[in-house]
Amino acid sequence: MGTEQQARRGLLSALTAFLLTLGAALTHLTVASPASADPIAKCTRTKGAIVAVDFGKWGGPVVRGCDTTPTTGYELLQAGGFTTEGTGHDGPAFVCRIGNPSFKAGQKHPTPAQEDCVLTPQATAYWSYWIASPGQRKWTYSPLGAMSRTLKPGDVDAWVFGGTDIGGTKGRPSFTPDDVRAEGGDPPNPSDPPAPNVPPGTIDLPAATRWLTDRLTNGQRVVNDGDTTPNYLATTEVAYALAATDSEHPTARRIAAFLGRPEHTDAYAYPAGKDEAPDATAAARLALVAEATGKDPRNFGGHDLLGDLLANVCLSGSDAPQPVPGCATEGDFRTTGQTEGQTLAVIALLNGGVTPPAEAVTRLAQLQCDDGGFPSFLILDGQVCESEAPTTALVVLALQRAGGHTPVVTKARSSLKKAQFKTGAWPAASYSVPGSAYATGWVAQTLRALGDRAHANAAVSWLSRQQLPGGSFAFEEGTTDPLLYATTAAVIAGAKSDLVTLTTKEPVPPTTPPTTPPTTPPTTPPTTPPTTGPTAPPTGEGPDLRKGSAYLADHKRLIQGRYYEGSPRFADYGMTIDGAYALAATGHDNATLRNIVDFLDKGGKDASNRGVHDWTKIGTKYAGGGFIGKTAVLAESVGRDPRNFGGKDLIAALAQGTCAAATPAEPRKCAGKGNYTYATSVFSQSLGIIAQVRAGETAAAAQPVTYLKSLRDPATGAWPSLIGEASDIEVDSTAMAAMALDLLPDADSQASVDRALGWLADQQLPDGGFPGASGNSVNSAALAVQGLSLDAGKYQAEIAKARKFLASQQNKDGGFNVSKDGQAGSDVRASAQAVGGATGISFGVLTRDMSATTPEPVPSITGQPGTSTPVIITEGENGGASGGQATGTGAGAGAGAGSGNLAATGSQAIGLAVAAVLLVLVGWGTTHAARRRRETDGGQA
Repeated sequence: MGTEQQARRGLLSALTAFLLTLGAALTHLTVASPASADPIAKCTRTKGAIVAVDFGKWGGPVVRGCDTTPTTGYELLQAGGFTTEGTGHDGPAFVCRIGNPSFKAGQKHPTPAQEDCVLTPQATAYWSYWIASPGQRKWTYSPLGAMSRTLKPGDVDAWVFGGTDIGGTKGRPSFTPDDVRAEGGDPPNPSDPPAPNVPPGTIDLPAATRWLTDRLTNGQRVVNDGDTTPNYLATTEVAYALAATDSEHPTARRIAAFLGRPEHTDAYAYPAGKDEAPDATAAARLALVAEATGKDPRNFGGHDLLGDLLANVCLSGSDAPQPVPGCATEGDFRTTGQTEGQTLAVIALLNGGVTPPAEAVTRLAQLQCDDGGFPSFLILDGQVCESEAPTTALVVLALQRAGGHTPVVTKARSSLKKAQFKTGAWPAASYSVPGSAYATGWVAQTLRALGDRAHANAAVSWLSRQQLPGGSFAFEEGTTDPLLYATTAAVIAGAKSDLVTLTTKEPVPPTTPPTTPPTTPPTTPPTTPPTTGPTAPPTGEGPDLRKGSAYLADHKRLIQGRYYEGSPRFADYGMTIDGAYALAATGHDNATLRNIVDFLDKGGKDASNRGVHDWTKIGTKYAGGGFIGKTAVLAESVGRDPRNFGGKDLIAALAQGTCAAATPAEPRKCAGKGNYTYATSVFSQSLGIIAQVRAGETAAAAQPVTYLKSLRDPATGAWPSLIGEASDIEVDSTAMAAMALDLLPDADSQASVDRALGWLADQQLPDGGFPGASGNSVNSAALAVQGLSLDAGKYQAEIAKARKFLASQQNKDGGFNVSKDGQAGSDVRASAQAVGGATGISFGVLTRDMSATTPEPVPSITGQPGTSTPVIITEGENGGASGGQATGTGAGAGAGAGSGNLAATGSQAIGLAVAAVLLVLVGWGTTHAARRRRETDGGQA
């Protein structure tokens, strides 16, 4: 959704980027160590989470912090020893300043002289929020705010000050996730030997990858000398190595396309016939190629590779009354026979999001030899167990990925470190003397993944001295015959990757940056909007709007039935209006809608004594056209007077806030003639226009309309997210602009709407969803429904698909996910947009008659911790003011798993933006309760 409050990405200065090269980044790393911070040493790769904040903009270091009991990204900052400050407009949920005692005595940056932190900072100068899960080597711009992102052990977060481009290709941290992760996984055995003391070294990866690509025929396959058919196994190895150096390596993708042709998939993985059991090792290898190159292993070469692997796990062994061919014992993948195949199958399933049968994983763990290593064959009880370093490394990767086998992993990890030569190498077998590039490459991958970086670096140093002039590697030191399998293993190790990491799907970065906080409402299309009774939804399958309305009205989220909180005691007025739009669209709970509107209109205050106009900033130099317009549209939708709402004339304020010209000295204030003041997104501009036109002020809206049209992309007819800053065209903003222009009868406006709807329809994904800031976005799909419903007859099929998609994202509690592939769980803002958007009613015509409702007094305080009490005055309706001062800390919308930010109609939800910028709270009360318990108990997780 397009709003400036979405996560703004941070681009480091050229100087900082230069200083923070890998080596410089490591030397600049500073550990946060205030008394209140969790000691950095307490976090490991499997316990706790790490946050890194880059103060490079001000000549400072990268400072790390640890949270041993991670809950949310926001709490990670606090537990890590950082202090933060929000904006005056949106409260602490929007992180505007960050400080740490290790840099300039804890002074928070940017300083007040650099940024006043009254409104959302501009997209070129703000704290952008980046995340990486365990095993991920690249940063992803967070699709959720820090208060909404729930953490798991091994996660690492980063905050960078600056700006980003729309695609998120710039502004990433200059250090990698591995550079700031905790050093260890599970604590190593104290008796493990130290890493060899060898000089540093790096592998010439460009030379090695050139050598590998030169081995390919037509850039697609390996064909051995004298043969005419492909060497499929070697071809998969090349794909892994190239993908390790670049997740989008074009040659790796060409290989995947070649292997994914049915005739080659069948020839390699289904030698017994395409309808017979696959060769499990080959099927696993192809699945890993698919996962490494962004293809679907469940639809590769005409086969569901993962499904076929699952279907061919042995339920019994060769001693069964009717043994199954290829099954030596329970848990084997049929036809494997070798440990490598069993392991690759487990990794392929795990990385494809499929839980492998417990018996298959246990089978691997039970193979461990007395020395801690693993054999190359799937031996049975009583057979001789001879461990090999490469096999041991691969099995450990799989067991670490699967979890639940710490003692086995620890023993194997120790055995690998004890087997390392003083040169940094490993032998191919326990009885071998020379170091093996093949073995060393594999073990280096695994030990780095486990956190033993010093041992892995020593291995890479040795490998760098073994690289042959052409870029390849021989099998063992002292030999000069280049070997493909040794080269691929060395390349993956040199790229600081491993087979699990390079085949783990990373979240797709958002494609649109921030905009301004709350300015976008949810709901639009039909011609005759509802009045009193529930709205009849469009025909066809769609979400349960009654259940969705109940989710939004639940007092666990809606504080005292009046407002949502963005952070404890701090109302999120933009999200509150979003919820009101949704309830107005469906008509399923007019009483709650009345309570929200009365709270906003009659002088209600949140627990921090802020009312709605402390958010709109009306009457101040920071008056925001989008915020004022959003509030006015709500007033118009429910029959209140926008010229006297909350004691203010919103329509007059919009006219007064129409810019006569750009203000270069204050670029956020006015980007051009006709822009509303501080309306820095297309959402904001569109809301102001809708409010003016609905109030009969079409003439006053003429210049804002002209300015909105000037923002349109001439090539596509779509609109970008941001105003005054470069940004990509996107679904949310285009739908919103179309809703605004559809209110105007002139031919140019109607032609603009027609073209915008055509572009919207073309963006629909195969599953009915639409791309947005957070990926396959609920918010974007809902807004697309509203936009396309402006011409419902023409786009009936697209609307039906989108509503079916929304239904698929609705949870049991009635709320909605932020995106199809994102963090699971209901989100208030996404739910508000989904519920209202699914009705197809445009903000331009949204109408709800509340005459049958009566004002309700504010509920009394029950004393439960974590709640806050709004003050609401209903003069002339109930004889005076009711309510009282707030108490408690305010669990707000975040009291449960379903609260958060994102899908904001204007406020926070847009792409990248939705993420870091809006840091909407999820589980604040739970977070603090958990931390208080930990501090009271004095224990460490």
